[in-house]
Amino acid sequence: MNRFLVPGKSPVKGFMAFRMVCCVLLCLSLLPQVWASDSDKTLRERIKERGADAQSDASVRNSSTKITRPGDYERSLQHDGISRRYRIHVPRGYKATQPAPLVVAFHGGGGDMDYMAQDKYYGLISKSDVEGFVLVFPNGYSKFRSGKFATWNAGACCANARDKNIDDVGFVRSMIAQVAAELNINRARIYATGMSNGGMMSYRLACEMSDTFAAIAAVAGTDNTLSCAPRKPVAILHIHAANDDRVLFNGGAGDKFRDESKVTDFTSVPATIAKWVKQNKCAAQSQRLLEKPGAYCEQYSRCAGNVQVQLCVTETGGHSWPGGSKPRGDEPPSQAIVANDIIWDFFSR
Repeated sequence: MNRFLVPGKSPVKGFMAFRMVCCVLLCLSLLPQVWASDSDKTLRERIKERGADAQSDASVRNSSTKITRPGDYERSLQHDGISRRYRIHVPRGYKATQPAPLVVAFHGGGGDMDYMAQDKYYGLISKSDVEGFVLVFPNGYSKFRSGKFATWNAGACCANARDKNIDDVGFVRSMIAQVAAELNINRARIYATGMSNGGMMSYRLACEMSDTFAAIAAVAGTDNTLSCAPRKPVAILHIHAANDDRVLFNGGAGDKFRDESKVTDFTSVPATIAKWVKQNKCAAQSQRLLEKPGAYCEQYSRCAGNVQVQLCVTETGGHSWPGGSKPRGDEPPSQAIVANDIIWDFFSR
C-alpha cells in the first residue's frame, strides 16, 4: 500500500489521487482509438456511397510519399479483398514538374511482373529511359504468395483469373489512381501494352477504360472480350507473328497449349482488326506503312476521334515479342521489327 502514497498526503488521499491520475492517463490513451474509429466509420460510409471510386481514394491515401527521383519501386494495394502488387520504373530524365506519359505493361499468362520487367527479354525499361515515359508492370492474379504463374481476366481467357472472375479492370483503375498520386502523370497520355494474355487484357481495357487509355498495343494476344462498349475511340496497334504456335493467327489455340481449358478458342487476328476498324469507324481500306523482308505493317485511318488501327505482322518468331529475346529454346523472336520502337512511335502519334 505504501507504494501508492503521494508525498505530503495521507494514505487514503494519496490512493485517491493515484486513481485519478490513472483515470486521466487511461482516457488519454483511448483518444487515438476513438478518433481512428470515427475516421474508419466515415471512410466506410464513403466507400458504401461511392463504390469503386472511394476504394481507389482509400488506396491513394494509403500510398507512400511522392516519388521525386528516377529508379525502380514496388507497390501494393488492396482491391476487392485481394492484395495486388505492381512495379514502377521512373525514367532517368523524369522531372516532377513535367507531366510524363504512362505505359502500363501486362505480362503474359503464367508470367509475372518481374519477368516482364527483365530488360534482357523485353527491353521496355531501356525504352522508357530513352523516351521518358513512366512504366508500370502490374502483377496478374495468382494463387501463389509469390505472385508467380499469374493470369489476367481478359474475358474468355485466361485460367484462374477468368474462372474466379477477378476484377482486373477495377484493380487497374485503383493502381493508376495510386500511381498518379505519387508521380506527375499526363492523364491524356496513358497507354497499355501486353504480351499474349497481357495483350488480351489491353483489349479489355480499350473496351472498358476508354476514358483512361488513349491507345493500346497488343503483342501476340487477340481480342477475346465478352462485351465491348467503349465510351470513345481508342487507338489500336496489334503485333503478331504469322506462325504463332499458341495464339494462332487465324484463330484457335495451338498445340503448345496442352490444357485448352485454361485458355479459349482464340479470336483470329483478322477478326480482331475488323472488329476495331468497325468500332472506331475507320475507312475500310488499309494503307501499307512498312514492308521489309520478314515483316509488314498496315494502317486503317480516317477513324472517329482521329485515332488509327494498325497491324504489324512478322513472318517468323512464333509466340514472342519482336526485337526481344527468350530464355528457352523455342523459336527466337523475329528481329525484322522491334516491337518497342513501333509501339512507342504509335503511342507518340
